[in-house]
Amino acid sequence: MKNTTCNCPNEMKINQNTSTVILQRKNRSKMFLSLVLVLFMFGLLTEFSKASFAASGRRLTLDEAVAIAREKSPDALAARHRYRGSYWQYRSHRAGFLPHLRLDATLPNLNRSISPITLPDGSDAFVRRSLASSSGTLSLSQNIGLTGGQLFVTSGLQRIDLIRDDNTLVSYLATPVNIGLRQPIFAHNPYRWQQQIEPLRYKEAQKTYAENLEDIAIRATQNFFDLLIAQINLEINLQTLSTNDTLFQIARARFDLGRITESDLLQMELNVLNAKATLEQTRIDHEAAKFRFRSFLGLGIEETISLIAPEIIPQIRIELSTALAQARKNRSDLVAFQRQVLEAGSEVSQARADNRFNANIFAVYGLTGSAANLSGAYQDPLDHQQLVVGISIPILDWGVGRGKVRMAESNRDLISTEINQAIEDFQQEIFVRVMEFNALPGQLDIAYRANTIAQRRFDVSRERFLIGRIDIVELNLAIDAKELARTRHILALRNFWLGFYEMRRLTLFDFLLNKPIVADYENL
Repeated sequence: MKNTTCNCPNEMKINQNTSTVILQRKNRSKMFLSLVLVLFMFGLLTEFSKASFAASGRRLTLDEAVAIAREKSPDALAARHRYRGSYWQYRSHRAGFLPHLRLDATLPNLNRSISPITLPDGSDAFVRRSLASSSGTLSLSQNIGLTGGQLFVTSGLQRIDLIRDDNTLVSYLATPVNIGLRQPIFAHNPYRWQQQIEPLRYKEAQKTYAENLEDIAIRATQNFFDLLIAQINLEINLQTLSTNDTLFQIARARFDLGRITESDLLQMELNVLNAKATLEQTRIDHEAAKFRFRSFLGLGIEETISLIAPEIIPQIRIELSTALAQARKNRSDLVAFQRQVLEAGSEVSQARADNRFNANIFAVYGLTGSAANLSGAYQDPLDHQQLVVGISIPILDWGVGRGKVRMAESNRDLISTEINQAIEDFQQEIFVRVMEFNALPGQLDIAYRANTIAQRRFDVSRERFLIGRIDIVELNLAIDAKELARTRHILALRNFWLGFYEMRRLTLFDFLLNKPIVADYENL
């Protein structure tokens, strides 16, 4: 009879091992599916948070922000008012060399008083008098810029009413025409210097206004990127908090399975708390940057704003010779240097003229007539002439006049020296800024590539952490590198656009359109 023995315990052990393996496989499959679902949901939440944050409020590009700042900002309004003041000053200067017509009148002048008069016998007596007088003078004058004199023509009429108890005596004095000349000889001629200085002052004001608009563009760019960095930091910290929170939940599940240590779990929880604290401070920084941005652009406080980072970067390389030539041609500094030289020369001329022989000529020829009635005052008028020659000769002033001359000449030489140094500094600044700007596109390209690589590294590190291939330390390093690379990319963008507008301001030349920058002066 065949011996058939049953090894039941061994079979039960095999069945139990098989069940355990199947159960572990099921748990791993569930865990893998859970991780995939978490990753999928995390990606959706991240993209949704980005879209919802970017879609909120008014969206502005850098070009739009600069345009608004040039049009509506308080700095732009102040620049317009300064330019208008310079414009009307120049208009007043030009009007000073046009004929001026003026009417002066007294209607009437009544005087009732006791006045001393001389009687026919030569004695004096106090007599009560009632006198009413009226007068009018129409004058036409013209400044002579070449000689510094003034030519004038006047016509006047006076009436006197002597009021008595029994009657009123009326008399007229008419001056149909008076032609006169006021002319200094050997004196300082301010008109000649004004005709050279004032056009330069107005030209300087035009260029200064254009430079002010570029300064506004620079400040708008600074505020734009300050807000953009704050906005991106807020997005980064929102994503960081979401990422850390998700990873913490996964870490807790893995800790329950004994896959990670308690130290790693505590580190993940600490990351969540730090992310929350950083997020709160980032919100405050974002609101402060947004307030400064709205205030500078003159926008409403209640208006919600989100910014769009510039994506298209113009490919520009500036030649040093072109930048120097355009700066010398367009900058207000060069015009200001010419004006300062002329003003110093005018002061020297004034000091020299005051320290030497001077003479003034005043000559008048006219017709005059008087009568008891108006028509009679204009009949057969008599001619009259007046010639006055006044001289001024400094005899003894103890060197005061000569000292003023020396002071004016010393000031002129000082200004000339300072201008020469300023021109050297000006050229050196152009040279340095051109070199710096031409290096910015390369730096921006490096920052962009570093940002792309850091983002890819973070994605890979996150996936490897979720499947347990790396620890929390490596993941934190990837997160820090990603945030740093993105910030550096935005800073590189900021430096490029600041350098772009600074080159426009330094040269008053548009290197994109290849033409000088000229403001719309007619509509100001």
